[in-house]
Amino acid sequence: MNFVCPRMTREMVARDCAALGVVPGDTVMVHASLRAVGPLLGGPDALIDGILAAVGEAGTMLVYLGCPSPYDDLGRGLYSPEDERFIEEHCPPFDPYLTRANREFGVLPEFFRGHPRVRCSANAGMRMAAVGARADFLTRDHGPNYGLGEGSPLARLCEIGGKVLLVGSDLDQVTLLHYAEAVAPIEGKRLAHVRVPVLQDGVRTWIEVEEFDTNNNVCDWPDRFFGTIVERFIAAGLARSGAIGAAESHLLPARALVEFAVPIMTATAAQLA
Repeated sequence: MNFVCPRMTREMVARDCAALGVVPGDTVMVHASLRAVGPLLGGPDALIDGILAAVGEAGTMLVYLGCPSPYDDLGRGLYSPEDERFIEEHCPPFDPYLTRANREFGVLPEFFRGHPRVRCSANAGMRMAAVGARADFLTRDHGPNYGLGEGSPLARLCEIGGKVLLVGSDLDQVTLLHYAEAVAPIEGKRLAHVRVPVLQDGVRTWIEVEEFDTNNNVCDWPDRFFGTIVERFIAAGLARSGAIGAAESHLLPARALVEFAVPIMTATAAQLA
């Protein structure tokens, strides 16, 4: 049997990140498709280590972990009342460090969760993880309500001049645009009310959480609305584009993307009203 030899190393990842515009000291929120990058010598850890090498000791890498169902799904109407009662009785409490990442987010988040220097935020559904100099600043005090809005790791990413690094990922899945939704002056945003099991004083407790309904969109956005915004941002020359491995990649300034998106969202919501 012949095996395919991975030809992409962590050093090559770091080199490609630097060519794209990642510099030592950067804070980057990463979305990545490992399949798009191609075979990595060392697997997903090589991508993580390469990005961390590119940002250096003074830099930070941030990844959206979320959590698997049903941790933040009770109350959304996804389960029957009988199933919800069973989950309430048996579901273990959410643990910021031990609960698995959302499987729908791909391979990278779960590998990143296991990094020896990782810091994880305490919001179950909107949990973020970071490694690096600003990891504690980004992840601390991530309250249970409106976890992608003000005071969230996304808000702090913008505050410190962070960037979004898209490595072969879907342009329609840029999590930072949920922060733009949260701060945009739009009337009647859809809300979600869910119940989440957490540990309080060593006891599993189900808490009530209110958040913008990002699962079903806060408004009736057009199809692939986020992707369209990111495409327009890139076309306007506001991002840098290149390749990391075999993956088409983009580096976007976080605050500039939010400032670009909010007027588009506000105008689109007004047209939909």
